[in-house]
Amino acid sequence: MKKILLPGLLAGIATLASGMALSFLFMKFPSIAADYANANLIRPWKDPLMSLFFLYPFVQGIILAWAWNKSKSLFQGTTVNRGLKFGLSIWLIASVPGMLISYSSFPLSLLTIVSWLTDGLVNGFIAGMIFAKMNK
Repeated sequence: MKKILLPGLLAGIATLASGMALSFLFMKFPSIAADYANANLIRPWKDPLMSLFFLYPFVQGIILAWAWNKSKSLFQGTTVNRGLKFGLSIWLIASVPGMLISYSSFPLSLLTIVSWLTDGLVNGFIAGMIFAKMNK
């Protein structure tokens, strides 16, 4: 449990911080800001359900820590290299198909989708490096 819970929670903290920083940067683009401001697409921050937004990185972190624990022997190389390979794998499995379906299903700008893909890749790398360092 120590190999999953602690790294998962740390990954949650790190990816929440990273996601907020990237979101701050991407909100400088008018098309992304317009997507987020559209209440027909995204809930307003005053909606109580939006508090779950802050729970997401921790749930994801624990699930990914479990996945790392099961698959870590598949990733070879230095600690950083193993973490980056895991992050890239998770991104390819989860983010790319998810964003493809989001772009095809919702009237979101391509730049919003690209920003979410970027966020997923960066956060995958961060989480992967945390797992590779804490659970060799």
